[in-house]
Amino acid sequence: MNPHFPAHGITTERLTLQAAHPAHSRALHTYLVANRTYLQPWEPLREDDFFEPGAITQRLNTMAEKTASGEALHLLILRDGDVIGTCNFTHIVRGAFQACHLGYALDESAQGQGLMCEALQAAIAHVFGTLKLHRIMANYRPENTRSERLLKRLGFEREGEARAYLMINGTWADHVLTSLINAGKPDS
Repeated sequence: MNPHFPAHGITTERLTLQAAHPAHSRALHTYLVANRTYLQPWEPLREDDFFEPGAITQRLNTMAEKTASGEALHLLILRDGDVIGTCNFTHIVRGAFQACHLGYALDESAQGQGLMCEALQAAIAHVFGTLKLHRIMANYRPENTRSERLLKRLGFEREGEARAYLMINGTWADHVLTSLINAGKPDS
């Protein structure tokens, strides 16, 4: 368990964010299988074994370990006890950088309700307030206008473009690079 993340999670008006844990295996499996086709254009190619319960439990173990060590913060977004999305703050770097990368996904049936914005506002407040990170970087494909609008709404600023940045759905895909800077005072 991460001493910097509440054991009961973070609660918003409609959601609960919980640190990923092997106990979530069944709920995450349901979410992943239900959204496999919907998320495919935005993610790396996934072989069938990626969706197997044992593989999901193994990934949740790794996520929990990385969260506990401070290397990442892997969160599941729950509504009424069901996993409806994920948000992951990965590649946390300390020292002079104090930064991480943000990735997120939301259930197809939960789109257009402001739920990801609500979840990310709470998660970002934790990352900046409790973890004291200075910069969160988030990148999106130029054709993903939903992510573009979400990141703008959250205050992320465009920093540039990266050609052939990530292998997405079997193809090297360009990405727009954005970041959000913590406006709070640095610790002395």
